Amino acid sequence: MRRLLVSGSILLCLSSVHAADQQRAARPLAIEDYYRVQTVGNPRISPDGHWVVFTVATRIEDDNSTRTETQLVPADGSAAPRRLLHYGRDIANARWTSSGRLQYSVDRQHWTIDPAVSSAPPVKAESLPDGAVISPDGQTIAFVRDKLQPKQERTYASDFERRHDERFKGVTFDWKDFQRDGAPFPVPDPHSRPATQIVLRDAASTGPGRASDKTIDLDVRATGLVWRHDGRMLAFTGDPDWRDELKYEHPAMWTVTLDGTIARLNDDLYVYSDVDFSPDGASLSYARSYGTDMIIQQKLNHGGSRDLFVRPVDGGGAVNLTASWDLEPGDSQWSPDGRFIYFAAEIGGERQLFRVPVPPAKGPHAREPAGAVEQVTKGPRRIGAVTFDRAFRTIAYTVDVHERPTEIYTANIDGSGERRVTDVHGGIAAEIAFSRAERLQWASDDGTRIEGWLMFPYGYDAAKGPYPLIVTSHGGPHAATGYTFDFKKQYFAANGYFVLDTNFRSSTGYGDAFEWATWGEWGKKDGEDVVSGLDYVLARYPIDPKRVGHTGHSYGGFMTNWLITQYPDRFAAAITGAGISNWMSDYGTADIYRTKETEFFGPPWDAAARDRMIHQSPLAYAGRVKTPTLFVHGEVDHRVPFEEGEQMYFALKRRGIPAKMIRYADQPHGIGGHWNNVHRMINELRWWNTYLGAGGKKTATE
Repeated sequence: MRRLLVSGSILLCLSSVHAADQQRAARPLAIEDYYRVQTVGNPRISPDGHWVVFTVATRIEDDNSTRTETQLVPADGSAAPRRLLHYGRDIANARWTSSGRLQYSVDRQHWTIDPAVSSAPPVKAESLPDGAVISPDGQTIAFVRDKLQPKQERTYASDFERRHDERFKGVTFDWKDFQRDGAPFPVPDPHSRPATQIVLRDAASTGPGRASDKTIDLDVRATGLVWRHDGRMLAFTGDPDWRDELKYEHPAMWTVTLDGTIARLNDDLYVYSDVDFSPDGASLSYARSYGTDMIIQQKLNHGGSRDLFVRPVDGGGAVNLTASWDLEPGDSQWSPDGRFIYFAAEIGGERQLFRVPVPPAKGPHAREPAGAVEQVTKGPRRIGAVTFDRAFRTIAYTVDVHERPTEIYTANIDGSGERRVTDVHGGIAAEIAFSRAERLQWASDDGTRIEGWLMFPYGYDAAKGPYPLIVTSHGGPHAATGYTFDFKKQYFAANGYFVLDTNFRSSTGYGDAFEWATWGEWGKKDGEDVVSGLDYVLARYPIDPKRVGHTGHSYGGFMTNWLITQYPDRFAAAITGAGISNWMSDYGTADIYRTKETEFFGPPWDAAARDRMIHQSPLAYAGRVKTPTLFVHGEVDHRVPFEEGEQMYFALKRRGIPAKMIRYADQPHGIGGHWNNVHRMINELRWWNTYLGAGGKKTATE
């Protein structure tokens, strides 16, 4: 096991010491510490590379709220961060202007300050429309707005009809996408929204109804507006068929010039995103992935790849920069010299910064073949929110590891000279012995290599074993676990449990074949991956095979339901969070139906797809379950409706299997709120202690 330590500006990888030595002077994590662990994020480095602004969010127990502070720190770590206040009040939405001033908002008022002069008073700044982007020459502002629509009054045949319509207490809808998780029910018809227009405004003009506004009517829901370096052209993405509710989204690429000339750059069923101009304005970069309609129409057995392309603005052949790279690039950024494009991506359980060279043009419409993708940052961690200074000399980003909450780091553009510039969690890290996690690799049933992490219990001593084990499965399924601080897993480990994480097949960060390996048979190969990981740790660590539990949320909840039906003798307890039990009833009652139409190869009225849905539904095998199971669900979950947990719960109760349900009022799929999170962790630990019994330990409330 390697552990990240920072000494000066050098990242060291050291062998971990024995957990008992490591934890001799520190106490275990307690549930009350939930309100002490803060959320550090949103780093933005100044254009000159001298400063990093970031946010620190604190959970407040008294009123279930979150207080967010904005802080500023020198990029070289030469001084401690300082909290930014506007006459005693916290600021929000901090960002850097092109001139290097820091702009922020307070009560919808916008201000700027010079970060180098802390005593200088803030200067009032003009408020811009939401999503507005300023041209590089500062002359033009571009943004998207809804077109004004004439108000339509409801008409009635009689006053009698009007009275009864006003007395109606239900809802009426006649559109397909009537629900969306986390939104009021029903969702307004998304395809009857007003048409939009792109607005080009002279940056010097003021006052409402500006005569200088130039509007471009293009009803495609334009997003991601970016300027060319000369301020004469914009590029963006937009879906021309967004009003057709029978089609899945497939945004195309567009350009528009200041004189209003519009060009559509592609006409296919791919999904385009992350569009940007090269520094010289001659080329466009963009990401392209498979559209859902394409997958369905071509009856594909995979979801395709997300690749990064570059092409001439005026037409010609595109070059796939990541064609030979079997991972998925995140949002990209051109280097100022146009030689490279940088992006972050998952690589196994890590997330790192990469770059790819942009081949030079051979002629007006051709380029050399693409070069190899290069990894910039390294080390067992996940980095996030990477931000670059103007000269591309310095980067700032978040770093996540298992054993410590997030902090902000900076480094040179090549990844060297790394330094941690915040110590938000220094106090709590010195006081609490966070559990270490060991990286594992093993062969699944068919020989496929699987990666996972085993977190050790507090005060681990092999001679005191065997210990109980909690196996967790992540959501998605096309997501991944890895190097990140997880309070709940640390809480379970602090109470005497091993915790095993697996990146089973369908996880991201391992290539296309791995990611799409479970199509048509969710639970089969990925379930084998999880159980083979369980066998791997049982053979090598002091774990009691009779005290093993499984848990997960969303897809992890489905995996929990599936595994207790397919491996009824392996798990002594389970906790299902928002897990599907019946794919047939899920279709049409959930806000995402595309997963069934793609990964089960059709809707329920297709006979073969229907058979797959039934075959892969845990409810169909509920008669096998022996595992006491706690079901946790949000009351207004529209991603995995509450009835999915209810059906499996009832099946177990009907058979006399111990089962319990916790339903959180007014909560969608994610089940948010600090009070809910703490309540959930306390009750989940109580369930584990009841059926797995970590050395007879009890929760603080018992």
